[in-house]
Amino acid sequence: MSNLDSQAALSVCGGRGFVAAEPVRELLSPRTVKLGESTEVRRLLPNLGRRMVGAWCFVDHYGPDDIADEPGMQVPPHPHMGLQTVSWLHDGEVLHRDSLGSLQTVRPRELGLMTSGRAISHAEESPKSHAKFLHGAQLWVALPDAHRNTEPHFQHHTDLPTVTAPGLTATVILGTLDGAASPGTTYTPLVGADLSLSAGAEANLPLDPDFEYAVLSMSGEAHVDGVPVLPGSMLYLGCGRTELPLRAVSDAGLMLLGGEPFEEEIVMFWNWIGRSNEEIAQARTDWMTGSRFGEVKGYDGAPLPAPELPAVPLKPRGRVR
Repeated sequence: MSNLDSQAALSVCGGRGFVAAEPVRELLSPRTVKLGESTEVRRLLPNLGRRMVGAWCFVDHYGPDDIADEPGMQVPPHPHMGLQTVSWLHDGEVLHRDSLGSLQTVRPRELGLMTSGRAISHAEESPKSHAKFLHGAQLWVALPDAHRNTEPHFQHHTDLPTVTAPGLTATVILGTLDGAASPGTTYTPLVGADLSLSAGAEANLPLDPDFEYAVLSMSGEAHVDGVPVLPGSMLYLGCGRTELPLRAVSDAGLMLLGGEPFEEEIVMFWNWIGRSNEEIAQARTDWMTGSRFGEVKGYDGAPLPAPELPAVPLKPRGRVR
């Protein structure tokens, strides 16, 4: 889970001032970013018009890519702090290794959850012998101030709960949906769920009116609250909903993301989340000098260098609506 953008920019996210307090239908278009040697991703968050959905602060969708004769995902060692990374696959495998010594292959519909806490580094790659197709999403969850310096750890869960209705199976990745709770550790009230819809299916998914929500389309064609959502796009839905109407035009895969609006303002730069420019600058120094974030062993390649910080410090944006 990495932001490999060499022109990374500081951005301020969070705070309730930019949350839609009522139901809306805001279709977000992605921008394309290279991830490693042969993987191209569609970045939905942070977006020019929408920075966060609950504590979800970073969303990339990639594939399906034919990597039969390609190296696939190759993301060298890089650091994280102040966040959790979520690996979610529909096709292929990703080998995770980190500075704690974790070594785990994550496969489709398995949860790879890394809590960076105060500091961690990791690398991700397609195994040398890998499936033909690679298709998935990479997501970050911002940690609240009370937990952002927790000890780093990695979790891998293969048995996740489901919620079903005619033509619909919802796998609960994180948080709770309709009474079904994921075993993944969370630090704010949120939900992440993978929705599989059969062609022609119609369903109303129960929601929490205190949460804000968005739906990412992974595959197929589905209408979300009457809005067509095609693969690689995301529909922001705001707050105040008790249910979500879904209709599948074809077999379709969606991801539901939601949570209580994130109260705190955060500063994001590259692969770090902090609360000030000074914290980010210190993280960059620590990574470039080889301290604090540990060492990822076993990856065939050098760690990623951090991009330069902008010359002009970022000012808080305030809470103006």
